[in-house]
Amino acid sequence: MIFYKLHYLFLICFGLILNAQGKPNAEILVDEYGKEYYYDNVLKAKVYEIDGERIVIMDELYLASKPKFNNQLDRNYYFFLNKKLTHVYPLFLTALEQYRSLQADIQDMKGGEKRKHIREKQKELASQYETKLRDLTTSEGQIFAKLMNRSTGKTVYELIKELKGGFNAFLWNVKGNVADIDLKKEYNPHKYRDDEYLESLLISNWQQGYLKPYAGYEKFTIKGKE
Repeated sequence: MIFYKLHYLFLICFGLILNAQGKPNAEILVDEYGKEYYYDNVLKAKVYEIDGERIVIMDELYLASKPKFNNQLDRNYYFFLNKKLTHVYPLFLTALEQYRSLQADIQDMKGGEKRKHIREKQKELASQYETKLRDLTTSEGQIFAKLMNRSTGKTVYELIKELKGGFNAFLWNVKGNVADIDLKKEYNPHKYRDDEYLESLLISNWQQGYLKPYAGYEKFTIKGKE
């Protein structure tokens, strides 16, 4: 996949849009050069007023082109993955939110208190989401595992081991492999074709507003390449 990295892209056309909309009620900030600006969360950009004109400086932006398709089967598979991604993504966002919430809850807990809280949370989540997770198809389960790895830096196997213990993680991995889901496999769009396709679809959907980015989505790095 080809990434075009655009540093501080100036888009004059956004200045026209902002002039038409008027200045939003936003906190005035100061950059490293002492210049005042406000941050537009919709455009993901710094907005300066210089000599009566508004100058928009976009955050560092990544534009992903579609991967190279060797044949029509590759193209069909790409759009098949997109359909599966849009189906799994809401469940993934919920799972990620719950995981991060749990991590925050147990951060200062010790021993038995921590284990008890995790068990109680597991029962609560199981009653709400276990059926939905088990109803996922193999391809949807694979995508879910990849998304969790991308967002947490941990494979699903590692997440299960962290929360339930090594033996349970082993059992879950066996179950996963039966369904052709390797819970130990790391997400790597530079190495695996499926991950390359998924990364392209994620970025495209985020940029076009079809999917809501999760907090910290832009910080993704591959282990060993930080």
